[in-house]
Amino acid sequence: MDGQLLYVYAVTRPFTAALPSDVRALDGEPPALIEHRGLCAAVSRVPAAHFDAEPLRAHLEDLDWLAGVARNHQAVVSALATVSCPVPLRLATVCRDEDGVRRLLDSGSARFESAIERLDGRVEWGVKVYADSTVPERVEPAPEVTAATGREYLRRRLGQRQTRDRSWQRAGALSRALHADLCERAEAGRLHPPQSGRLSGASGENVLNAAYLVPRDHSDEFVAAVRDRTPQGEGVRVELTGPWAPYSFVGGPDGSPDSGPDVGQDVGPGRGRSEQEGS
Repeated sequence: MDGQLLYVYAVTRPFTAALPSDVRALDGEPPALIEHRGLCAAVSRVPAAHFDAEPLRAHLEDLDWLAGVARNHQAVVSALATVSCPVPLRLATVCRDEDGVRRLLDSGSARFESAIERLDGRVEWGVKVYADSTVPERVEPAPEVTAATGREYLRRRLGQRQTRDRSWQRAGALSRALHADLCERAEAGRLHPPQSGRLSGASGENVLNAAYLVPRDHSDEFVAAVRDRTPQGEGVRVELTGPWAPYSFVGGPDGSPDSGPDVGQDVGPGRGRSEQEGS
């Protein structure tokens, strides 16, 4: 396997069900499975020219490249979640060869088993709250405006600012109440830092960015609770995503990385790391 590495997507227990027929790993093939001592790693071959330590560091600065890898990583983990309980690994976790993958499984065996026991039958739902921070295009008063016209302009500007502030206040109040309610309904909840609109492409300002660990069988009730709390036409928007493999909770019930497998808490730009075995 000269010039190639093994990219490790996730760890699960061995399973017999077939993966979805359309799932493809980074090499364009279905992910391969390496079983070892009651655990199973989903892997694919990747070129060392892109995923070895030095070139990978350069690629981690390329958001387009990284986003493509992240989408594929998520697609493979999501496919695994249809037939098993995968524990996702960090983006760009690579091993030199199959022996390196087996060492990875050995070194994390107890932690992987603990995570699988805790996460089996559960999914992650994401909830974001946005404040509509848009205001009408700024119109500068003409030089010849009268005092009355100038006062009207200032009133409009003040009104725009007050509208934006009210939107933020509503979004903040909704975020606090919604998070408290959903934490009661979920087995665990985790707050992530708000996302930048420049990176996510979402409109509005992200006020709440949270993840919730929910038993799969209770997902309908959880989704209904989010929709019941979603306001209409108040300058506030609620976004629900999922169900996902429980990326945010692989480390522990609160998502803390030091209480579980050495894996990433989010999958996306800027979270990748190269873990190379057998070098």
